[in-house]
Amino acid sequence: MEDDVEMAASENGAVVELDDMKKRLKEMEDEAVALREMQAKVEKEMGSVQDPAASANQANREEVDARSIFVGNVDYSCTPEEVQQHFQACGTVNRVTIRTNKFGQPKGYAYVEFLETEAVQEALLLNESELHGRQLKVSAKRTNVPGMKPYRARRPNPYMGFRGRTPFMAAPYFFPPYGYGKVPRARAPMRYSPYF
Repeated sequence: MEDDVEMAASENGAVVELDDMKKRLKEMEDEAVALREMQAKVEKEMGSVQDPAASANQANREEVDARSIFVGNVDYSCTPEEVQQHFQACGTVNRVTIRTNKFGQPKGYAYVEFLETEAVQEALLLNESELHGRQLKVSAKRTNVPGMKPYRARRPNPYMGFRGRTPFMAAPYFFPPYGYGKVPRARAPMRYSPYF
C-alpha cells in the first residue's frame, strides 16, 4: 500500500514538473518570436539608412578615381614627395599613395590624386617618362566594381605535379605477355623462363 502512495506522489510530481517545463518552453518560444521581430525591424531600418550612404560612397569613390592616376614601375627608394614633384607640372596634387606590403616594403606602384580632372589627361602624357632611372607606366585609375572579380583558371604548377579535374581511374591489371606459366624454383633446372 505504501508503494502505491509513493508511486502516486511521484507521478503527481512528474506531472507538475512536466507542466512547468511546458510553460518555460512556451515563454522561450514567445521571446524568440519577439526577438526575431525586433531584429527584422532593426535590419529594415539599417538597410534603409545604409543604401543611400552606400550609393553616395560609391559615387564619391568614382569621382575621386576620375581625378586619379595609376603609376607603375616606381623605384622602391622613391618617396611620395618625389612622385609629387614629378607630376606637379600636370596640376595640383592632392595626395600620393605608394602601396606597401605587410612588412612596409614598397610594392613598386603608386596612385596620384589631383584636385582637377583635367590634370589626369596631362599626367597621361608623362607615360614612359623616367624617375630614378626607371620608366614609369602611367594610366588612368580604374574604379573597382564590387563582385566583378574576373575568373582566372588554375594553372598547373610544374613543381607540385598537375592534378586535373578528371576523376581518378585505376590502371588496368597487367598480365604477363606469355601467359601464367609457373615460375621455376631455384632447385629445378632452368630450361625456359618467360621472365628472362
